Amino acid sequence: MLTPLADRIRPKTIDEVVGQTHLIGKDKLLRRIIENNEVPNMIFYGPSGVGKTTVANIIAAKTGKTLHKLNATTASVSDIKNIVSTLDSFLAPEGVLLYLDEIQHFNKKQQQSLLEFMENGKITLIASTTENPYFYVYNAVLSRSVVFEFKPVSAEEIETAVRRGVDILSEELFHGYKVTVEDDAITHIAHTANGDVRKALNSLEAVYMAMRPTDDKNVVLSLDLAEQASQKKALRYDKDGDSHYDILSAFQKSVRGSDADAAIHYLARLVAAGDLASICRRILVMAAEDIGLAYPQAITVVKSCVDSALQLGFPEARIPLAEAVILLATAPKSNSAICAIDAALDDIKNIDTGDVPPHLKDAHYEGSQPLGRGLTYKYPHSYPDHYVEQQYLPDNIKDKKYYEFGDNKTEALAKEYWRKIKKDV
Repeated sequence: MLTPLADRIRPKTIDEVVGQTHLIGKDKLLRRIIENNEVPNMIFYGPSGVGKTTVANIIAAKTGKTLHKLNATTASVSDIKNIVSTLDSFLAPEGVLLYLDEIQHFNKKQQQSLLEFMENGKITLIASTTENPYFYVYNAVLSRSVVFEFKPVSAEEIETAVRRGVDILSEELFHGYKVTVEDDAITHIAHTANGDVRKALNSLEAVYMAMRPTDDKNVVLSLDLAEQASQKKALRYDKDGDSHYDILSAFQKSVRGSDADAAIHYLARLVAAGDLASICRRILVMAAEDIGLAYPQAITVVKSCVDSALQLGFPEARIPLAEAVILLATAPKSNSAICAIDAALDDIKNIDTGDVPPHLKDAHYEGSQPLGRGLTYKYPHSYPDHYVEQQYLPDNIKDKKYYEFGDNKTEALAKEYWRKIKKDV
């Protein structure tokens, strides 16, 4: 029996890995560590199927270390001792890289058994966990390791892996046949994988096992089969923005219109489609764009809900997402922040706004005074109420007004406060 597709097409180089660009993108820390061939003890933290094992394999191959894999759910101290016995032998001439999966299942004694060999450098530990390591990993191990957080892979990046799988499976199972691939099927598999590349590839492989050629040697990878493999009905996701973006638009407009029932309905559609990334991005945007300064704490609450949803994954992610959406829909609204920044950006794009006033320019260097830098600057904290009138905008736009207080309670209070402070202005 063939090994699973996810293992057959596992990337061999960092450039082939999909996702995790915040870790292995150009000039990012983990990539530079790998390229420099000096690998510290590390803990990879993140959900399943996002590349933790793949990156560990690549590190082992590049460093020339002998790779040993243990799963903490079944391994014991004796397994670690067996690995230690290979040190300084022809079995491990460059040392050992131990990939310990699900380290949170090791107890304190088991984790402590690793310390001596981590410290002398004979074992390089890469431990992986789906749980927060700061809660589940023994502090002595944690303090000797660098923690890297792996994140769910975006649907667009998963599509790249799925299409790679299509090429391989078409050649393996239907060589000599005409294989037609429906784009909606690929997109559906990618979007319903919840950021898990392995899950997407397993679904793809199941689809191929169910595909049947016609008498004229045609075979179709259809949306219907993709839906059956994922057991989820597809929302249409086309790159021109059809139904998918219509739903996102209705979602945001329902929140903006303070209709909690409609907002929850459109959230449910997106949840049913498994599109966690789009939901999280959109509700963060809404917190800043539509609620804004009317309830400035909303974005903090929403960010916590988003983080929880990403850590939980579906189906549990629906709960913090619903909490965030209902909060936003029922919160007071203000678009004063987006209006202010867009007006300022419009001026920067279309008119000559002028230079920074001399009294605001940096004066923390020798020679700034002859240049007239900072000479007439008034330090607001030296004045009553920490305020003093002076010009801050460039001369060309010195009377410009970008921010207008919204007509909500929070901004009304701020407006009244500054009216009193600036009473003589």
